[in-house]
Amino acid sequence: MTTTDIPAAGVRAARRPAPGDKCPRRRREGAAWVFLSPWVLGAAVLTLLPMAVSLYLSFTDYDMFNPPHWVGLRNYVQMFSEDPRYWRSVGATLGYVVIAVPLQLALALLIALALKSMKRGKAFYRSAFYAPSLLGASMSVALVWRAVFNDGGTVDNLLSAVGIHTGGWVNRPGWALLAVALLTVWQFGAPMVIFLAGLQQIPAELYEAAAVDGAGRWRQFVSVTLPMLSPVLFFNLVLQTIQAFQVFTPAFAVSAGKGGPADSTLFYTLYLYDRGFVASHMGYASAMAWTLLLVIGAVTAVLFRTSRTWVFYADEGDR
Repeated sequence: MTTTDIPAAGVRAARRPAPGDKCPRRRREGAAWVFLSPWVLGAAVLTLLPMAVSLYLSFTDYDMFNPPHWVGLRNYVQMFSEDPRYWRSVGATLGYVVIAVPLQLALALLIALALKSMKRGKAFYRSAFYAPSLLGASMSVALVWRAVFNDGGTVDNLLSAVGIHTGGWVNRPGWALLAVALLTVWQFGAPMVIFLAGLQQIPAELYEAAAVDGAGRWRQFVSVTLPMLSPVLFFNLVLQTIQAFQVFTPAFAVSAGKGGPADSTLFYTLYLYDRGFVASHMGYASAMAWTLLLVIGAVTAVLFRTSRTWVFYADEGDR
């Protein structure tokens, strides 16, 4: 007898649980929650609860030594209308994002294109270029970077040898921000690996068809590579933009925690740290943190909204 000979009612009966097997679905769900409980507990205790406390503190005057005192919107009013250093930190952060993110993505894409065309040693160079992404966030590397761009450092000596006297990038307001941005650009390994994976998924037939139509390398890059790589480019853009808004270690190391010279490296997170842990204005720092969260959410929403005009998906149904 085949399965087609079994009546539909018999099939349904065969799928019913045994009389002694009560609520198997609930037991499966219970087992799933048991396995998920460490993550749920960690998310509640280490993420959701601190966020709720931080939101409450943003409406209080709290110095970490005395009980918080409710002040309503005073921290936010002071932030937007009475604190000029706050707006300088906003300007420095925006300048850093505008400089570092495009340069990092451009360099990552350039290196990924070069690696894609390599025949030998691809694995070695891929690992070598990825290494800075593993080391760049450490304080030790940031301190070395400060020494390299300091007065009398490696960069200053090389430029002086060709007649360009800068006096050290980290000591000049116009150059300090660029020095910090270059540290982020140097950490292009993570987006490079993602770009390389995306490039390897582009069908070779598209390039062959473009070549038959007379398209050169630049036209193939513009008409084939960029459209097919646009979802990966969008992913890297969102990821690196969010990370850039939260940068802290390079600015802290290069400016010795002061945001100098002339507040040129006073990034938002560095000023938040100064208000919260140096000046002990934790309520004010909490208000800054929630403002940053809302700004990052708004910027991400704008990127997703505008992506409809330039991100190409091979299957539009996946959008």
